[in-house]
Amino acid sequence: MKVASGVLLRAATGDDLQGVIEVGQQTWPATYGPIAGKDYVAMGLAKWWTADATIPAIRAGRVTVAEYDGEIVGMTSVGPLDGKLALWKLYVLPEFHSAGIGGMLMRASIAKAKADGYDEMVLSYLDGNDNARGFYEHYGFTETGRESTGGGVPDSVWIHLPLSNHPGETVLDGQHA
Repeated sequence: MKVASGVLLRAATGDDLQGVIEVGQQTWPATYGPIAGKDYVAMGLAKWWTADATIPAIRAGRVTVAEYDGEIVGMTSVGPLDGKLALWKLYVLPEFHSAGIGGMLMRASIAKAKADGYDEMVLSYLDGNDNARGFYEHYGFTETGRESTGGGVPDSVWIHLPLSNHPGETVLDGQHA
């Protein structure tokens, strides 16, 4: 699949709200159901993938969308955490996995973090999400600790990427890859 060549990365606007939420609605059950169960998926969708949870990040300019053929097919959301830039969300619709869109979004997030003066990027993923682990390791992230979430849910694995010597890639807002 050679989709990435027609993908547009840009800052999300208010008009993208439903598309951004739909990415979560489609990716979470497939990603987290097998790892953490239906209750965790339902909790996450209700807590992190609603208009109330998404609008502030869009308004603050912290959400980037990947658009293909007029449809939002992926997104990231970032924000500061203890002097570092946290990558809170990076999701691509299942039918667009392995098309290079996740990599485009990751490289753009790294470039923006560096441009904004951050020395480090951090994120967490659920233990057992081997696809996420491999993806982040590919970009140079290493584990810094684990956090127990309880309730039978796997640990959150915290990882980081020092940015001072990371090559990064410049991706301008609205640029076609």
